[in-house]
Amino acid sequence: MARLNDDAQWIILMGFLVSFSLFFLALVINQSTVVGQTTAESVIEFPKNDIRDINHVIKEHAGINGAIGDPVYHDIISLSIQRKDAVVNYTLSTTFTRSSTEDERNYSMIHYNNGVTAYSENWTSY
Repeated sequence: MARLNDDAQWIILMGFLVSFSLFFLALVINQSTVVGQTTAESVIEFPKNDIRDINHVIKEHAGINGAIGDPVYHDIISLSIQRKDAVVNYTLSTTFTRSSTEDERNYSMIHYNNGVTAYSENWTSY
């Protein structure tokens, strides 16, 4: 830069400053999109439809008699492992309480785990 005049030196120096500032801004914007992407992916990874499908099958087909010896129990477990790569376990039980009238309560528990998401659900029906 010794042979250039003062105006040319300023032009080259400002070019370097602008290029470094653009590089820095591009780096910052790139990192912000990575953070937003990973946050959005965690929401997408939650298998909401898979859990709804399994709940529907258990409630419709297993019924009150769903137990470890029930063929529906084994079908649900093997299909969830083979097709969804998820471990599913559920228990269904019925209790009778005596009051002025005959009262029946059904307790159910579903556990879903696909390696990323673990989900447990308990419900009681009368």
